Amino acid sequence: MRSYLVRRLLLALPVVLGVATLVFLLIHLIPGDPVEIMLGESALPADRDALREALGLDRPILEQYGSFLWGLCRGDLGVSLQQRRPVTALIREHYPATLELTLAAMLISLLIALPAGILSGIRQYSVWDHSTMFLALLGVSMPNFWLGPLLIWVFSIQLGWFPVSGRGGLAHLLLPAFTLGASMAAIVARMTRSSVLEVLREDYVMTARAKGLPEARIILKHVLRNAMLPVLTVVGLQFGALLAGSIITETIFSWPGLGTLMVKAIQTRDYPVVQGCVLVIALSYVLVNLLTDLLYGVIDPRIRYGGTRE
Repeated sequence: MRSYLVRRLLLALPVVLGVATLVFLLIHLIPGDPVEIMLGESALPADRDALREALGLDRPILEQYGSFLWGLCRGDLGVSLQQRRPVTALIREHYPATLELTLAAMLISLLIALPAGILSGIRQYSVWDHSTMFLALLGVSMPNFWLGPLLIWVFSIQLGWFPVSGRGGLAHLLLPAFTLGASMAAIVARMTRSSVLEVLREDYVMTARAKGLPEARIILKHVLRNAMLPVLTVVGLQFGALLAGSIITETIFSWPGLGTLMVKAIQTRDYPVVQGCVLVIALSYVLVNLLTDLLYGVIDPRIRYGGTRE
């Protein structure tokens, strides 16, 4: 297991480097001058040149890229062009909010999707099955930028049950977490149903029933344990989708996370902040996928990485 972990970490390095390179090039090649945004259109050319030189934006792109990679190796993501603060400090302030929202969305989606998908698989073609699949299709079809304002209008403005925006207690968390996790719940529910149906047709399940084992024991011991492996794969992949989707959700609900920080940085052409936010999201996605792979062996002990018993 240790050698597999080392291999995965080494394979993750080119991914992170590729993400860093693409983000650096795309951000620096898009139209817009951060110096002009910071000083305004009425600033004197001498002031613009002085600020551009102070920020290092007058150097060639390759030289800026080399400095960026060298700082990344040292754990230095640079200084915000707008706030004049280290990017790492800004990320430390905003990342806990994004992590809180993402984990809450995942918890809500799993609490909804797993029981619904399992019951749909066990009771195929029942009223419950048809209702669950209809709601799953509806959940996949509703984008965050439409579902979020709808929930605000119903539960915050009309009913007054939840605050409109901001980060505070549980009441502030429920609406954005449900908005972010709705599509994931729909996907996981459909995947759980499909996986349960596939396992129910396996020979060992029929053998267990032929032996007269209780149905509850068959479902809990044989069906769910084997059906959860593909579901775990989907959950790991969807975590990255939640991190990306949190940008829209945080903007809608004024949630002070990385998404809100990134949107403001994009609007002001704050290159270091955008690069830092994207890198943190990419690293989080790589780490979650690594943990997902390691959990495969916990759910199914037959799995051996690299063909060896470690």
